[in-house]
Amino acid sequence: MRIRSTVAWVVAVGLLLTGCTASTAESGLDKGATVTVAEADAFTSTNPATTYGNSTANLGVGSLTNDWFLSVDDTPALVLDESFGHVERVASDPLTVKYTVNAGVTWSDGTPVDAADLLLNWVANSRARDTPGYAPGDLADAETHEISGVLPADTVYFDSGAQPNSGLGLVHDLPVVGDDNRSITMVYSAPYADWQLVFPAALPSHVVGKKALGLTDDDAAKSAVTAAITSGDVGALSKIASFWNSGFNVTDLPTDPEVLVSTGPYTISGVEAGESVTLTANPDYTGARKPSIETVIMRHIADPLAAVQALGAGEVDVISTPATPAVTSALDALEGIESTSGSHGTYEHIDLQSAHSRNGVFADPRVRQAFLKVVPRQKMLDELAAPVSGTDAALRNSQVFVPGTRGYGESVTQNGSKAYRDVDVPGARDLLAAAGMAAPTVCILYESSNPRRVKEFQLIVESAAQAGFVVTDCGDPDWRDLLGVSNSYDAALFGWSTPSLAVSATSETFRTNGANNFSFFSNADVDAVTAQLGVELDPETQAALQEKLDKLLWDNAYGMPLFDLPVVNAHADRVSGIAPSILAPNVLWNLPDWTVDDARS
Repeated sequence: MRIRSTVAWVVAVGLLLTGCTASTAESGLDKGATVTVAEADAFTSTNPATTYGNSTANLGVGSLTNDWFLSVDDTPALVLDESFGHVERVASDPLTVKYTVNAGVTWSDGTPVDAADLLLNWVANSRARDTPGYAPGDLADAETHEISGVLPADTVYFDSGAQPNSGLGLVHDLPVVGDDNRSITMVYSAPYADWQLVFPAALPSHVVGKKALGLTDDDAAKSAVTAAITSGDVGALSKIASFWNSGFNVTDLPTDPEVLVSTGPYTISGVEAGESVTLTANPDYTGARKPSIETVIMRHIADPLAAVQALGAGEVDVISTPATPAVTSALDALEGIESTSGSHGTYEHIDLQSAHSRNGVFADPRVRQAFLKVVPRQKMLDELAAPVSGTDAALRNSQVFVPGTRGYGESVTQNGSKAYRDVDVPGARDLLAAAGMAAPTVCILYESSNPRRVKEFQLIVESAAQAGFVVTDCGDPDWRDLLGVSNSYDAALFGWSTPSLAVSATSETFRTNGANNFSFFSNADVDAVTAQLGVELDPETQAALQEKLDKLLWDNAYGMPLFDLPVVNAHADRVSGIAPSILAPNVLWNLPDWTVDDARS
């Protein structure tokens, strides 16, 4: 399950800022070289910052068509692209951050990237000029959330999801422009730990100005956008916001190529609605991520088995898809294919309702601890993950750190997860006896139409019965509608994703009344730590707080992580250089480093 916000929710890892760039390919462009990649989502927008545009496919295309100050590699760690510009925290009290674009950096139409683009990015993603209390209502599609209509003339509404007391929403004052119109300096109204992650790649202000305000000259359009933002001109900002919200949404190749301008190694050269998007190497690109492959085709193939079949038929060269026995079996039958197992950061876990549950059994932490002691984590791993992941399958032992990242190993050694590695029936019985609860009833919510979740439920039923638990079935194909609903269930099996390196993301999951705290968990110590994490700027202190939080969650039996949902990354052996990342854009993050050798095909 993915829950969207300006800084993505759920788990977080310590930030590591390095001086390298995300790609260091030195080889020249291989004219005529083409690679085709299967994507589970369809490409729909060049603005992934909107509610509608926020998808894996759009983020992937955006990562290839736009350079930016910061990105994430396959460690995963935060990296700085010094060929684009630099970011500097110039003060901590108040938190003050300066973004400077290097001289000579341009959009693909030759227009300079400058402070006008950065200001537009600020006003859209901070929503500092939005009309208070306005909601788009009928302008937003109920299913896709696409805002396709024009805002009322007296209304400003940027659909970026920013919150007024978090992230870029804390930058209320107009940023200061400097460095020959190539920088902006932003002052936060309060400290914010994840200041490095809240400023997404910019959109072209000259295009927005021309389309929204009816102008024809690039410089005049930039100036008009800057003036509207600086003065707070509601009429002009309403038009700007309307175009920002929907003007970059695409189905077929736009007749107006200006909406496709980019700053990265590739430009969009073709779109087939719901089918594919074609990227072509930008001949005027001067950044560090110089590509080797001239043409990249992203094909929309939602069905994992269909993706494998397309790979086997030579219709696609690269796939990254959920691993199932059927998928791995089909891949094993193919020749000339290389594959590895991995993760896209989504992991199975079980939450226990500390309050407002169906049977009220988990208000006592001893009962929660007893139940976690009989969740057969290792058996789940062996039967559900290992057959498709092989030796890479492992339990996830932290609710805060991502496996393989800095801090995970250190936290696991002291967080208390070892007490729950193996089923402990006697220990569970002792805890139930101490709680005076011999045969507690636990109703589990899960996706009843998902075979993996059905099997997880069955394994828990069998194991928990040995300690006296009576596990009943609250499974439902529409389980999302029940998640967090009082008196509906006692425990929930579902997946959390890890879409970000944000250390403050844990707040909404674990703090009292957090937006993603579906289990009504409340603990004063946890609240204090998450509050500290939100404002702590020192990476070492952040890591120490995360370790403390991880231990508190295990000590209080919040719930239990199980294992990462396995994915398989497979490619034709003519493609080299693939190094998938656990975070979006996953397999695409270093595509400019890929090479193709048609002599091997």
